[in-house]
Amino acid sequence: MADKITPDTLRFERLLDAPLEKVWRYLVDPELRARWFMAGPSELKVGGSFGLKMDHDNLSDENVPTPEKYRPYVGNSWEERITRYEPPQLLAFTWDGGEVTFALSPQGDKTLLILTHTGLRGGDDAVNFGGGWHAHLAVLEKRIKGEFVSDFWALHAQAEALVEEKLGRFRAS
Repeated sequence: MADKITPDTLRFERLLDAPLEKVWRYLVDPELRARWFMAGPSELKVGGSFGLKMDHDNLSDENVPTPEKYRPYVGNSWEERITRYEPPQLLAFTWDGGEVTFALSPQGDKTLLILTHTGLRGGDDAVNFGGGWHAHLAVLEKRIKGEFVSDFWALHAQAEALVEEKLGRFRAS
């Protein structure tokens, strides 16, 4: 699967080892979403709220401290707006002036997830959000398989470095 990373758009593809309905639940059920991304109460309809709470200490199965640069954000809660909602194949919501879209399609007994994040404001946003999404999707893959996630923050650091490397050609111009 090819990922696309530019200063204004991120696109990640993942073939997940689960049927469509199971992956959909991980997107919309706040308790399941909290295990790989962020939970929050949501009103699942176009125009409804999509609640998010940064509680990334729950993403690692081991006791891993939050890095200093992210500690000020721990516990932050906010709402975004759902812009598209077509269960069980499409969920899109606003995010800081842009939009995040999850598109799901069945691939036999697996599910192709395509995450697109548009409206980024440049390379710093791409590294920040790209590293985050890359790491969160890695955790989602593990959670769906019932696997152990030892250290979310190590995955996050690796993902940020990967995104920074992929953005190198844009930053040089």
